[in-house]
Amino acid sequence: MSSIYTIELVMRAAARTAKTAVRMAGVCSAILFLACSDETPDARPRAGTGGSVAGAGGAGTSGAGGAGRPSEAGQGGAGTAAGSGGSNAAGVGGAGAGGAGASGSAAAGSGGAPAAGSWWRPKPGTSWQWQLTGKLDTSFDVDAYDIDLFTNAKSVIDGLHAQGRKVICYFDTAYEPDRPDSKQLEPFRGNPIDGWPGQYWLDVREAKVLEVMKSRLAMAKSKGCDGVEADDVDARSNDPGFPIKAADQQAFIQAIADEAHELGMAFGLKNDLEEIAALLSVSDFAVNEECFEYDECDALEPFIRAGKAVFQVEYTDGNLNTKASEICSDANQLNFDTLIKHLDLDAPRKSCR
Repeated sequence: MSSIYTIELVMRAAARTAKTAVRMAGVCSAILFLACSDETPDARPRAGTGGSVAGAGGAGTSGAGGAGRPSEAGQGGAGTAAGSGGSNAAGVGGAGAGGAGASGSAAAGSGGAPAAGSWWRPKPGTSWQWQLTGKLDTSFDVDAYDIDLFTNAKSVIDGLHAQGRKVICYFDTAYEPDRPDSKQLEPFRGNPIDGWPGQYWLDVREAKVLEVMKSRLAMAKSKGCDGVEADDVDARSNDPGFPIKAADQQAFIQAIADEAHELGMAFGLKNDLEEIAALLSVSDFAVNEECFEYDECDALEPFIRAGKAVFQVEYTDGNLNTKASEICSDANQLNFDTLIKHLDLDAPRKSCR
């Protein structure tokens, strides 16, 4: 949601307040199921273990055996044989039509999928910057940048890599009117998203919607993104206009995560606290907005226990330092990587650590 105007900010603030009760109810369900430093670069102000458990690799699609599921790495043997092998461990290829299988390794299987865990997996303490609007300020000395997939060229990402930064690429899984592929998603629009004029929930049960998202992941890969942040994956916690069930939403999110991993990129679960229990194993990090505001930060603790970063943001329309003085002590105690930002997600930031 990168096109933001003043009226949208006001509407969104009101909409977020109205949804507090709905979000809290969802967090309670998830919990039951589960049992500051300033940075002013150049005097200018300014988003563990991932994937499923490793298993035996299935037959690849490119002739040689490769990884079965994207997060289940096995080393394929020659020809059509499947090789067995866990994550980062040697597996022995079976004998196939092409002859004896070769020894496996921790590298990607010859079927094309990367070995489990070979993508970037940010841990707690990973410093970051999140900027989706305005001219990108690349001068922050942080480990990772979270930036818009569509509006940033590959050269921008290459430049960040040259500075030693990882790059998370943001895209929305809801309908936005100003994206190059928006036309393909128009038939699947549901209810409007409160506070964001022109944006609509999508019916994530439709195969075409997932197809478009996979195309966006391919774009992210082609631009060199190290990870992806897929926004608005929490349709069933809102009012999407479709009877989205937990199984529908989880299948959609897991398909995106699996595809990201197949392409060698990390996947971040955005805001969807209700799905943490089901999707922690395929999520490499979390991106959260305002868990302190809504008193739901406890739901994110499984990420920390699993050694996975929680990239967390609290918003203010006032002074960033003032808000930080209210939030940062608790955020640091939880081992979150918390930023204080303005709602339009431009460059200025206050980092809690």
